[in-house]
This record gives sequence, structure tokens and C-alpha cells, in this order.
Amino acid sequence: MSGQDGYYRKQAKVCEASGEIPGDLYDKYDVKKGLRDKDGKGVITGITNISRVDGYRTENGERIPMEGVLAYRGYSINDLVKKRSGTHGFEEASYLLVFGDLPSATDLEEYRREIVSNMELPNQLVKNVILRENCKDIMNTMARGVLELEAYDEDINDVSLPRILRQCIKIISTLPLFAVYGYHAHNHYDLNESLIIHRPDPELSMAENILMMLRADGKYTEAEANALDAALMIHMEHGGGNNSTFTTRVITSSGSDTYSVIAGALLSLKGPKHGGANIKTIQMMDDIKANVIDLEDDQEIEAYLQKILRGEAFDGQKLIYGMGHAIYSLSDPRAKLLKEYVTILAKEKGWEKELELYERIERIAPDMLSAKRKIPFKTCINVDYYSGFLYRMLNIPEDLYTPLFAIARASGWCAHRIEEIVSSGKIIRPAYVSNAKARDYVMLEKRQ
Repeated sequence: MSGQDGYYRKQAKVCEASGEIPGDLYDKYDVKKGLRDKDGKGVITGITNISRVDGYRTENGERIPMEGVLAYRGYSINDLVKKRSGTHGFEEASYLLVFGDLPSATDLEEYRREIVSNMELPNQLVKNVILRENCKDIMNTMARGVLELEAYDEDINDVSLPRILRQCIKIISTLPLFAVYGYHAHNHYDLNESLIIHRPDPELSMAENILMMLRADGKYTEAEANALDAALMIHMEHGGGNNSTFTTRVITSSGSDTYSVIAGALLSLKGPKHGGANIKTIQMMDDIKANVIDLEDDQEIEAYLQKILRGEAFDGQKLIYGMGHAIYSLSDPRAKLLKEYVTILAKEKGWEKELELYERIERIAPDMLSAKRKIPFKTCINVDYYSGFLYRMLNIPEDLYTPLFAIARASGWCAHRIEEIVSSGKIIRPAYVSNAKARDYVMLEKRQ
């Protein structure tokens, strides 16, 4: 340990001591940690027309568990995914979120063309931001890239709605390039692999372009494109209260520009408590496969899951990843939908045994978690449970799991930015209770 490391370790203890707030003060002042009450229900901070997320219904003041509901602009996510047009579900759902209604055939084609025409980056930006100064963290590459786009905007100070829409569409269109090109640069410079850069094809859908740009041979199957398209739609929006979307609205409310807003949302999403949970699920599954001898023995699997819950196995966090949700109770509609496409892909690729393990744990773990948490219903799986498995079958590197989430979620972020501008107009500024005590200044020579 260097002397400098020792300094920061020492000072960290000082920060820890000065930064700790006594737990009883949160009860005394009725402060909701994480803007959530003790039951996990979020504090109401706004109103939105963009999406509806329900996991409970209220009867006589009591919260009653229910099958989860997710709707974009009033349309069920099940209908949107299952009734979409080919592999252009991403474009259709994105249009719906940004503009507020389902597109006509003409609207959809016009929007698709607008997206593909914006799926290009200035050569200097690719050279300087992605290739020359590549980041090992692809989410950081995406955030830097979005901020760099500002330099190519003709009038960054124009905050009219047409200009904001233009900026939003540019970001929605280019995030896949920042993600895939950023991964290839990292793969080449940091992992000593080949450098591959494919330009997007204007005739392909967003899902098809992502798979084509990612793969050396540019090839993919219809089932693969269909599954990725569905996954992008499923991750596209989830209410105004999730961390990255709330970040979007907070930064928007300050009057900041679109590039700064989306960069902030990206950096919020990259946290392991938000967008990185699917990677933890995949890593947990790998750990289970490495430590459980008979993966068809329910008792042996349950015994190992108990070790995980006690903090004696995997990462010591006492969590079974991919299980439970802050909003949903009986089911997460996204997880149910995603499993359908995982099942189709597993059969096509011969991954049935892996799927059996996921289904086995899905059957065993909920009762264990419900008993631990003392809740009267089974804990449901969440969207992260199967998303990492889907991406692995698509041969997508783990470094791109959270960036794919961001590519999908950008349409929702843009919709919330627009709604905040149109409807609110006030800066978001919640109150904090001060626990700081007045102290007399001590002259330097008298300090200990």
C-alpha cells in the first residue's frame, strides 16, 4: 500500500464518521429512505401519462397483491410485444412513447427512416471518443459519446420542442453505435482481440442492426432478431419513479440540455442496484453450476440457495438475484413475456438443459424467499432473471448487458423529458432535514 493509499484509507474513516446519520432520526422526522416507505411503496413525486406500473390494488386502505401490469400510453406490454409488426417492435414502441399514440403504417415507416438516417456518427467522434480514448466501461463510453454530440449541434441553446425532439431522436438512434463500437474498441485494445466496425444498414430494424454490427460475420437468425426486438421493447419504459427516469426528470427540471440529461440517466442506470442486476443473475447461475453436483436434485439446489441466503456462498450479499421487485408482487409481466422468447430461443439453440435449471430455481427459490421475508405470497421473478440468459444465448458479451438496457430505455427517458418540460416547469427540489449542530470556530494553532 502506497503512502497515498494510506492517506485515503485514513480519510475515508473520517468521512464515514462525519457522514453517518443516526437511524432513529429517519423515524423521528418521518423521512422516507430512498423515497420509499417501510413497505417499499414509493413516495408520490409526480404524475405521468407515459406508462402504468401496478403490482398491488388497494381495498379499504389495504394493499392487495395482484398480477403485475405494465402499459405504455395505455397499451398493454403483452399486446405491444405479441402484436408488433415483424422485428420493428422497437421502432413502434419508441414512437408510441415519444409521441403518445401508436403510429400508422406511414408514421412507422417515416419514423424508422428518421432513426436509420440518424444512425451515423461523425468520423472524428468515432476516432477520438470511441477508438482513441476507449473506456473499459461501455456505459461510460456511451455517456461521453452523448455529451460529445453536443459539439455537433447547431444551436445547443435552442430549447424549443422541435429542437429537443431532434436531439432525442439523434440520441435514440446513436446509442447502439456508441455501445457496439465501444465494445469492439474495448475488445480490441484491452482484450487483444480483432477490431470490427460494421456500419448500420438502413434497411434493417434496430434489433437487426445491433446483432449485425456486433457479429464479425454480420449474420443472425429471424428468431434471434425477434427475441432481441422483444427484449428491447420490454425494457423500454417503467414509470417515472425508477432511478434513471427520475434522474432524467430532475436534470430536465433544472433547464439543462438534452445531452446532459441523457448522460445523467445513463450514469444512473449503470449502477448494479439498477441496470446491472441481470449480470449478477448470470454470475450467480454460473456459481450454482460450479458448486452444485447434481443440477437435477431439488434438495441439493435448495441447500445451496440457503447458503447464498445466509451469505455463505456466491458474493456474500444474502441475495438470490432475479427474484422479487419493489413494485410487483405476484408477477412481473416483463419476466413472463421474456420467458416465452427465452423458451423459443433455447429450443432453437439446444439450451434446454440450461432452461431446465432456470425453471427449477424459479420453482424452488420463491417459497424460500417468502419464508425469509415473512410475506404471505410467493416472491416473483423479475425481468433480470431471464434477460441475461437471453443475451447469453444471443452471444452478447456481458459488457453489453446494461448498455442494451440503456438503448431500450432511452425512448422512455426522452418521453419523460418532454413531459417534464411540457407539464411541470418547476425545478425539482425536495427538502432535507438538517442534523448539523452549530459549532464555534477553533483557531488552527489550537486544533488537535
